[in-house]
Amino acid sequence: MENPVLIFGAKALGKTALDIFNRNGVIVYGFLEDETSLHGTEIGEVSVFSATDDEGFTELIGNKCEAFIAVEDRTERKTLVEYLHETRQTQPVNAVHPSAIISEDAHIGHGNLIAAGVIVQTFSKVSNHCILHAGVIIDTETVLEDFVQVGAGSVIGMGAKVGENTFIGSGVTIVGGVEIGKNARIGAGSVVIENVAAGATVFGNPAKKV
Repeated sequence: MENPVLIFGAKALGKTALDIFNRNGVIVYGFLEDETSLHGTEIGEVSVFSATDDEGFTELIGNKCEAFIAVEDRTERKTLVEYLHETRQTQPVNAVHPSAIISEDAHIGHGNLIAAGVIVQTFSKVSNHCILHAGVIIDTETVLEDFVQVGAGSVIGMGAKVGENTFIGSGVTIVGGVEIGKNARIGAGSVVIENVAAGATVFGNPAKKV
C-alpha cells in the first residue's frame, strides 16, 4: 500500500488497526473520532485529529490517503462506509495482521479487519467490512456475508454460512454446514449445532434461542 491510511475510530479497534498497519509498514496518517475528548490526543505517536465527518481530512481520501473504518458498532460502520462510497467514491482498505494465514484460494473483500492468528481456509469467503478478532478460524468453504463480527477464538466450521450483520461472540463454535441468518447474535462460548433464524439471539451449549 503506497498511500498512508486515515483510521476512522480511535478506540480499541482503532488501536488494533494501528498495530496491524505498523506491522505491515503502512504509514497511518491519523485518526478521526467522534468522541471529542479524544481530539488532540495521540495513540502511539499518531494524532487523533477531529470528527469522522471533518471534510478537511476526508477530502484527502482517494487521492492522498486510504481509509480504514475501525468502529465496532455495525450501524455506525455501515453509515461510514456509505459516506465514503457517496462522498469519496472509494472503498475502505483491509487491515490484515501479518500472522494471519489466508489461503490463496480464499476470497477476501474490502474493509475487513483480520487480527493476529486468524486462519481463513481454502475456498472460504469473507465478504466486506467484517471484523475477525484474534485466533478466529474460518474453515473450508465457509461464507461470511458483509458486516459480520466474529469474537476472539471462535471457530466456524466447514461449509457454514453466516448472514449479513451477524455478531458472533468470543469462543463460539459453529459446526460445519450450519446456516446463520442475517442480524443474528451468538452469545460468547456457545456451540451452534443447528441453523439460526434471521434476527435470532442464541446462547449456550448447545445454543438455544434466548
